[in-house]
Amino acid sequence: MTAIALTIAGSDSGGGAGIQADLKTFSALAVYGTSVVTALTAQNTRGVTAVHDVPAEFVTAQIDAVFSDIAVDAVKIGMLSQAPVIRAVRDGLDRWKVEKVVLDPVMVAT
Repeated sequence: MTAIALTIAGSDSGGGAGIQADLKTFSALAVYGTSVVTALTAQNTRGVTAVHDVPAEFVTAQIDAVFSDIAVDAVKIGMLSQAPVIRAVRDGLDRWKVEKVVLDPVMVAT
């Protein structure tokens, strides 16, 4: 059976961090990757030029969509850039009784 992991993080348009990097890592380890996007960044190898935060209600909708249909084995948390999103993630993980969590906190993309 293939392990399933969920990354909850920001999206890096340059591909070097965030959900893009997590999904690459999951794939390299033969883990099926799912994702919840918490923020969109305009970034490249030289830096971040803009950040667009995803509303907490939409983060909640993404969490519920994944967990209501997919048997996630573990969660990896990255960029949570605003307090309402942090609460939405906390509440979602509690609601779905998630036990295996890797917390790699990022408050600001650089």
